[in-house]
Amino acid sequence: MNWKQLTSVEDLDRAISASENVTVVLFKHSTRCSISRMALKMFEGGWNESLSTVDAHFLDLLEHKDISAAITEKLDVEHQSPQMLVLRGGKVVHHASHSTIDADSIMNFI
Repeated sequence: MNWKQLTSVEDLDRAISASENVTVVLFKHSTRCSISRMALKMFEGGWNESLSTVDAHFLDLLEHKDISAAITEKLDVEHQSPQMLVLRGGKVVHHASHSTIDADSIMNFI
């Protein structure tokens, strides 16, 4: 899977804009958390070719707390870690955290 790194609020804005045309996934990951590491591993393990049109973005929460705060503000979704957000049309259409993160659930939004 090819993650696009979110390293600026401008990257986030571009991802939100891209969701007007494609399904966008934002994955918020805490690199020091074993639960987050397990959720990421399970998510990546479930990723397959049927999701090739999805625009996947990765946020390192420890490095970019400002972007996490911008996600909460711009998308009106409560912060969780780990967290997966699915965007369509500039809005969150699905979100999951911890053990409910599942790549298969994205299929409903393609």
